[in-house]
Amino acid sequence: MGHSRHVQPSAIRRFLESQSSAGLVLMGAAVLALMVANSPLGPNYETILHAYVGPLSVGHWINDALMAVFFLFVGMEIKREMLDGQLSTWSRRILPGIAAAGGMMVPALVYLVFNRGPTAAGWAIPAATDIAFALGVIALLGNRVPASLRVFLAALAIIDDLGAVMIIAVFYTAKLSIPDLAGAAVALMVLIGLNRFGVLRLTPYLLVGAILWVLVFRSGIHATLAGVVLAFTIPMQCTPGRPDNDSDSPLHRLEHALNLPVGFLVVPIFGLANAGVPVLTLPAEALVAPVTLGVALGLLIGKITGVFGFSMLAVRLGLADMPAHAGKRQLLGVALLCGIGFTMSIFITLLAFPGSQLLQAEAKLGVLAGSFLSGLLGYLLLRSVTSGRPKANTGL
Repeated sequence: MGHSRHVQPSAIRRFLESQSSAGLVLMGAAVLALMVANSPLGPNYETILHAYVGPLSVGHWINDALMAVFFLFVGMEIKREMLDGQLSTWSRRILPGIAAAGGMMVPALVYLVFNRGPTAAGWAIPAATDIAFALGVIALLGNRVPASLRVFLAALAIIDDLGAVMIIAVFYTAKLSIPDLAGAAVALMVLIGLNRFGVLRLTPYLLVGAILWVLVFRSGIHATLAGVVLAFTIPMQCTPGRPDNDSDSPLHRLEHALNLPVGFLVVPIFGLANAGVPVLTLPAEALVAPVTLGVALGLLIGKITGVFGFSMLAVRLGLADMPAHAGKRQLLGVALLCGIGFTMSIFITLLAFPGSQLLQAEAKLGVLAGSFLSGLLGYLLLRSVTSGRPKANTGL
């Protein structure tokens, strides 16, 4: 890896540490949701999610509004890393980029092996990696995983998130309302104008961003994408007259402000609201339904095949180098962790099967099973590497 700018090591270290801790909290939220949904409290859990607060149900407020904040945070991460971070040069983008491409294509193909017709709409469910969950597992391993592989996983997951955002925008958009879409375009122009005229206060961006969210929500495009669009318009330049410190830019200030709320509140609440699959009341055939198998095997088999296979092919063809101090076995373990697809996979499930609770339950079951097995096997494989500082490029 080349030398990075003076702020980068601390920035990426803070990012990895906060995401690791948030992943552990998310694990707890997912387990709690499963326990509640399969207990006598299950009906109350469903009642709360379907209760209306104003114009939307609690579930919709979480999945449409609260998750827009998550997508705003993800969008800022993508922008920062592309402009001034681990994805700022082509040499840094090549290996995680190729790995992310394989990690999205192969799981989708595995899913489609099991699903035709209406259920084929869920092809993108196993294509996403949950960075917080994956880094949470890595946090349990201490120094057994080289820092270069943590950065590789973070970069891969950020590219993966960008791909998932594009998939949602292109493939999971309902019929469009042209007037609202036109209004959203005007709001976007205002945001771009604020950026072009050098407005560095966050308040105008957030106010116009809230209007953008309402218009996008009404337009038929999923409202959370307003968060990504807003993120891309927030400036990274610093306030004139102050030291050239990246942490002073509007984007860095907002990202820092949202870091803990997103990791320890927004995503766990989403997990609590959506991981509660009533497994005990599902018909037995749901365990081996095409959707369940497609999602679970897409995450477990598709991710490791796509991420590890494409990475090794890139290295052998001389397109990229192996991450520093990492061997094939460790790369294989990280590829397994990429099969943890919790947050974005469940989110896409809601978009793929909006009218069927059974298909949603099957897909969520597949997400939980595939993610659990991928995380467990990845953890065990990485734990089996005895040295904290393995030799570079060791064989299997």
